[in-house]
Amino acid sequence: DGYMKFSKRIQSIRPSMTLAVDAKARELKANGVDVIGFGAGEPDFNTPDIIKRAGVEAIEQNETHYTPAGGTVALKQAIIDKLKRDNDLDYEKNQILVSCGAKHSFFNLAQVLWEEGDEIIVPAPYWVSYPDIIRYAGALPVIIDTLGENQFKITPDQIQSAVTPNTRAIILNSPSNPTGSAYTRKELEAIAECALRNGLLVVSDEIYEKIVFDGFEQSSICSLGKEVQDNCVLINGVSKSYAMTGWRIGYLAANAEIIKQTVKLQGQSTSNPTSVSQVASIAALNKGEADVQRMVIEFQKRRNTLVDSLLSIPGVECYKPVGSFYTFPDFSAFYGKTFKGKKMEGSIQLAEFLLAEGKVAMVPGIAFGADKNLRMAFASSMDTIKQGVDRIIKTLALLE
Repeated sequence: DGYMKFSKRIQSIRPSMTLAVDAKARELKANGVDVIGFGAGEPDFNTPDIIKRAGVEAIEQNETHYTPAGGTVALKQAIIDKLKRDNDLDYEKNQILVSCGAKHSFFNLAQVLWEEGDEIIVPAPYWVSYPDIIRYAGALPVIIDTLGENQFKITPDQIQSAVTPNTRAIILNSPSNPTGSAYTRKELEAIAECALRNGLLVVSDEIYEKIVFDGFEQSSICSLGKEVQDNCVLINGVSKSYAMTGWRIGYLAANAEIIKQTVKLQGQSTSNPTSVSQVASIAALNKGEADVQRMVIEFQKRRNTLVDSLLSIPGVECYKPVGSFYTFPDFSAFYGKTFKGKKMEGSIQLAEFLLAEGKVAMVPGIAFGADKNLRMAFASSMDTIKQGVDRIIKTLALLE
């Protein structure tokens, strides 16, 4: 079976556990099982009408041809305007790459920058795809654990102690998937200073920047000055803020040389991101703000309900997220308990038990590098959240 020999590259990575949990929940639902899904990493809101209209009009006006590989001039301009308006950042068009989602942007970046022998610092809990995308490039993800009591934030001291002559970059995701934690401007200043001192590139994933609560002031690390900006790659997109996950548009803002290389790769892999989605994304960036605010108000109410209900369960600890639409409760108090002779050894067993016995789908924390926890998205209605937590409480009561 010579042709069935798979590359070391593809064997070095695992399937996405978040996508797997979501697929399993959908499959059970399709078979008539009443599953409550907390797995999906997407808003349950529909794409706002003003954005949908722009997409429909793009089709009607036949904007369905190839565009430049790295995105249209019009969308790049809308991104530049957004970065200026929201983040007080100045970029030129040759510093922007538009890709098929922010995940694709990060994939392109890893492929053009890193290879065997390179080390990339990844704070845990991390978004599931960072380590695998880094591994696929041949590089080594260096995982640094952060703690719930420290709001899951990495400190400059932790970064410093992980640096070796091979360290090339550090990944920051603020607000974070899966914890909903976010860094203050002051904390970002300390991290930027440490990165510059060690010659590390900062990759700042800001996909959840608009989903913040309690008046939290979101800052981009890239906005801390010219030198920092030159040393940063900003990743963002329209998926989470504007409920556009299926449209697949993300972008990078970076040094023009980095963008040149990522455009070259994209030109030989996917070519341009979808033409219709690019037009819709211009509408999102230019006209979507009111809809974002409406969704954020709703997310904050849901977060309050979910966190309060989780904290009412004896043994459960839960950090109250300042952003994103995830909570990352610690269920490790239930490890070691059994159900019908089956022991709960960690997040995978507990998640499987809650799905099988409670019909509640959650993502095991081990997928994010934190086995004590399970990730729960509050991207579902208030009723669903209340019903889901009731099921969790009843199901946990079965353990002995």
